[in-house]
Amino acid sequence: MLKRLMSTSNDVSFTILRLVLGVVYFAHGAQKMLGWFGGFGFHATIGFFMHMGMPAAVAFLVICTEFFGGLGLIVGLLTRIAALGIGVEMIGAIFMVHLQNGFFMNWMGNQKGEGFEYHLLAIAVAAALLLRGAGAFSLDRTLSK
Repeated sequence: MLKRLMSTSNDVSFTILRLVLGVVYFAHGAQKMLGWFGGFGFHATIGFFMHMGMPAAVAFLVICTEFFGGLGLIVGLLTRIAALGIGVEMIGAIFMVHLQNGFFMNWMGNQKGEGFEYHLLAIAVAAALLLRGAGAFSLDRTLSK
């Protein structure tokens, strides 16, 4: 089962998708987990999510999904699991926060918050990785041989 979960082609296009999504989510996860890149760190992020009405366990899973899922995508390890986690998280973010703000991002600063267009792109990339795997230059590919 693990071999099937990790199997992937030697397609470089999926490597590009995986690396870009991994770097973006690792950076966001590092903000939440470690306070890097201007983030608030683990405890403050948990508190913020709980203030929004999210249970602490779910907040913990969000932080872990972004941080460890991002790392997993960067190296191409358990890519399908990481992509599933990120896709589910983005669906949750759309419905919990961004749907009320409409489709578009808040480029001009004239909305109350950010729309969900970015989240749809992340879901699409995660879906491609979930369906096809990590691609070339991944630990998944190396370990599944």
